[in-house]
Amino acid sequence: MPKEDDFEHQQCPLCHETTLILTERETEVPYFGKVLLFSMTCNNCKYHKADVEATDQKEPVKYEFEISSEDDMKVRVVKSSEATVRLPHLATITPGPASQGYVTNVEGILNRVKHQVESAKEMEEDEADKKKAKNMLKKILNITWGKEKQKLIIEDPSGNSAIISDKAVKSHFKAKKAEEN
Repeated sequence: MPKEDDFEHQQCPLCHETTLILTERETEVPYFGKVLLFSMTCNNCKYHKADVEATDQKEPVKYEFEISSEDDMKVRVVKSSEATVRLPHLATITPGPASQGYVTNVEGILNRVKHQVESAKEMEEDEADKKKAKNMLKKILNITWGKEKQKLIIEDPSGNSAIISDKAVKSHFKAKKAEEN
């Protein structure tokens, strides 16, 4: 049975009010194992941060998956806050201070990219860049409908990410360390 803990009335790191709720939940992800889902949500300023962590120590991992049909939209994706998600020639989601961990599916990843492209398109004034964004949105739609193939790559130095499908190719990679001055 999943275990869940909520800690209410915590101090928010952004607005410093005691309106932050910390949630920690243990759950089982089929074919991946037990994970801990963490989240922080402030009811005052709406600050939100989330992450997912495997309960077992894992090695750095890389997953490659070819999206080639509408059925692939349902494939489960586990992404930690340390993971880089790449859709070559389309988008890259890099880790950073605002990076989130989550459990979703391929369609959820594409929807996140679609939302970012739509937001950028709305703010863009250059017509050529607006056209590029429109073409990207059309490409995402074609991928979603299974009319166009697209590779999805996740690289995670923490090993806490996965693409859960027999079609996914899992390999180990050497996590790049920050260059020393």
